Amino acid sequence: MAPPSMMPPAGRLPDMLLALAIGLAGGVAADIIGMPLPMMLGSLVALAAVSVAGLRPFGRAPWLPERLRFAFVPVIGVAIGAAFTPELLAGALRWLPTVAGVILYVPLAHLAGFLIYRRLGGLDRPTALYAAMPGGLVEAIAMGEGAGADRQMLILLQFLRLILCIVLLPFGFMILTGGPVGSAAGAQMHGADNTLGLADVALLLLAGVGGALLGRRLRLPAWVIVGPMLCSAALHLTGLTRTVPPDWTIDITQLVVGTSLGLRFLGLPRGTLSRALRLALVNIASALSLALALAFALHGTVDEATGTVLLAYSPGGVAEMTLVALSLQASVAFVSVHHLVRIVTAVAVTQFAAHRLLGGR
Repeated sequence: MAPPSMMPPAGRLPDMLLALAIGLAGGVAADIIGMPLPMMLGSLVALAAVSVAGLRPFGRAPWLPERLRFAFVPVIGVAIGAAFTPELLAGALRWLPTVAGVILYVPLAHLAGFLIYRRLGGLDRPTALYAAMPGGLVEAIAMGEGAGADRQMLILLQFLRLILCIVLLPFGFMILTGGPVGSAAGAQMHGADNTLGLADVALLLLAGVGGALLGRRLRLPAWVIVGPMLCSAALHLTGLTRTVPPDWTIDITQLVVGTSLGLRFLGLPRGTLSRALRLALVNIASALSLALALAFALHGTVDEATGTVLLAYSPGGVAEMTLVALSLQASVAFVSVHHLVRIVTAVAVTQFAAHRLLGGR
């Protein structure tokens, strides 16, 4: 099957440009006031405000095709791959204690979320089970729909899981450190100082596009970021390139991701949104508290900062949490590897729980 065209329908091009313009305005405003991850958080907040209020600037509804987000997310995978150096891989075995911690964290966080959604929210079993899944958004939605979950509530709670992690963690780090974080603090990716030549551009493009296609073909978890990450890691480990995508590509990716997430609030009944937000806040507070406890307990075993281990355990999306890690100058390789383990474990735990709770549905 041929891939879908990257160009939006002609009649929707103004809607897409409007959404990106609102997101850009939000990102610039966020940068001016010193917010962490300004392009992602600023665009997210701006589009969420417009969506919840039901505004139609210039008589048009902001819109963004999902495939545009998929076109930019591979940039993050390529950037992560640049962090995989021979020196890093040589010491990767020391991550085993925190990887084991992820395998412990997932079922505990999932059980706590399930009980919150069932007993506090009164959701039915399938919806509570798949909405509480602490990783694998696409997988959670696909499995939940097949099990008869409430589709709207499931999707809303899963997206709120991502959004709340993205919003709360950078601000939490800013409060704890007492100063600016991310780009405001001069954060740079590993390899950003190296000159980017034409051959490097071609290789990075090959890693991004070819890696995404390969990841989809192999049905890898979070394939749109994992495939490019693996291809980029191979290029950097073999020394074929030592460069990374330029900063402006990361900024554009933040803008597209933030705008896409903000638009998820479009058309939602306010009562449904309010109820889901309350439940999601309780769930995220529970999940982050457990992640923080494990981070304090295990950070010394891997010689990583507590904040880095917290990011590695936080139940956000792989792409979004990696952007946070890039912004905070945390070890993106460490964070991304743990998030991949989290997604695989979450899918396995959910399948087991579904068999026990839902009779195999």
